[in-house]
Amino acid sequence: MEEVRVFPLTCAVQNYAWGKVGLDSEVAKLVIGGDALAVVEADKPYAELWMGAHPKGDAQIKDNRIAQTTLGQWIAHFPACLGSKVKDTFQGQLPFLFKVLSVNTALSIQAHPNKELATRLHTQFPEHYPDTNHKPEMAIALTRFEGLCGFRPVEEILEFLEKVPEFHTLVGHGAAQELRGGVGDADRTSQALKRCFTRMMDWEKKVVVENLNELVKRVTEDAAAGKDTSGISGDLLLRLHSQYPGDIGCFSIYFLNHVVLNPGQAMFLGANEPHAYLYGDCIECMACSDNTVRAGLTPKYIDVNTLCEMLNYSPAPASSKIFPCLQDPSDPCVSIYNPPVPDFTVMRIQIPASVKQYNISPVDSASILLVIEGEATGTSPAALSDLTLTRGSVLFVSANESVSLHITSQSGMTLFRACCLL
Repeated sequence: MEEVRVFPLTCAVQNYAWGKVGLDSEVAKLVIGGDALAVVEADKPYAELWMGAHPKGDAQIKDNRIAQTTLGQWIAHFPACLGSKVKDTFQGQLPFLFKVLSVNTALSIQAHPNKELATRLHTQFPEHYPDTNHKPEMAIALTRFEGLCGFRPVEEILEFLEKVPEFHTLVGHGAAQELRGGVGDADRTSQALKRCFTRMMDWEKKVVVENLNELVKRVTEDAAAGKDTSGISGDLLLRLHSQYPGDIGCFSIYFLNHVVLNPGQAMFLGANEPHAYLYGDCIECMACSDNTVRAGLTPKYIDVNTLCEMLNYSPAPASSKIFPCLQDPSDPCVSIYNPPVPDFTVMRIQIPASVKQYNISPVDSASILLVIEGEATGTSPAALSDLTLTRGSVLFVSANESVSLHITSQSGMTLFRACCLL
C-alpha cells in the first residue's frame, strides 16, 4: 500500500556490554517513551538504538495497513520513497544508519576504512569486514560526551614522552627523537608519528602489562597522596585501566585528543581517523556499513597492522575536532550538521514553547525523525491518520513529504532528523 508514505517505526536495540545499564541509559529511556508496553531490565545494558534498514537491525513498521513488516522490505518495494537522486546514487538503498548511543565504558580504539580499503579488506577477510562500504560517522552529544579523536599536537605528545617514562619506553628512544626532530615539517612529523604509534602498538602483551602496571601504581599512589595527576591524564588512565586492565589502548590517551562535547556539539569521524567513544549519550549518524578496524580497549578481533597502516597521522588540537553546525537560513528552529560526505546530513529541530504549530519541511530524500523531548500530534497527507508523537517516537518520512505538528507539551519540542541532501 504505497499511499502511506509517512509512518512510525519500532527500532532495534543493541545490548552491547559497554552500554549504560537500565534506566541510566538514554536509549532505554527513549525506548520506554516511544512504546508504553516496552520493558527495560534494570541490570541489562542498553547501548544502541538503530533507526534504519541495516540487515542487523532493520526497523519494524508500526502501521498495520502496510503489508511489509520492516523498513528495509518497504524500501525494496517502493524505492521511489528515497527520492530520485538518492535512489540512483545509492542503488535503491537507504544510505545512512541513524543511532542513539549510551556509552558507559569505553568503546575500542578504532578507525573506519575508506571505500578502496573496505573493498580490499572485505575480499581478504569477509568474516571481519562484512561489506565494501566506507563508514564515515558523526556523533552529536545529547549529554556531556567524551571521546578520543585524532592525533594530538606533537608538542603535547612530546610532553607526555618526557613526563611518562613508561610511555617513553614503549615508543622507544629512537622513534621519540625522530618525532622531536620532525617538528615543523608536516611530512616528517607524519612519518615519525606513524613510527611512534606503530612501535607502541607492536609490543608483546607481557611488556605492555608490566609498563602499564608500573604507571597505574605510580598514578594511584600519587593520587592517594593528594598530588595532581592531571598533567598526565591520571584520572582517565585509571578509569580506562579499570575497564580494560593490561590493555595497550590505555596508553593511546597520550597520542589521541581527549575531546569533551557539550550537548549539541558534534564531532565528525572521516575515513582513517583514530577514535574511541568513552562516556555519555549521543545521536550518531553514519554511512550504512559495519567495517571497523580495532586495535585496543576491546575483547573483539584486533587488527593492529591494518590500523597502523591506514591511520591519518595528521596532528591537530582537540578544538579542531568539534564539528560546527549551521543555522538553517530559512528556519530559525533548525541547526544543520552537514558533513563532507554525501551519505547523510543531520538536523536538530528545536521548537520553542511559544510555538504550537510547526511544519517539518519536505526534502528530496527519505528521512528518519526522532523525538528527544516534547509531545505533538502529527498530520500528513501521506500518513492517512494522525500520528501521536512523544519522547522516543521514530518516524519514517518519504522524500518530498511534510509533517505538520500540533505541539501539546508546555516546554516545546526537540527532534533530530537524518536525511541525505545530495
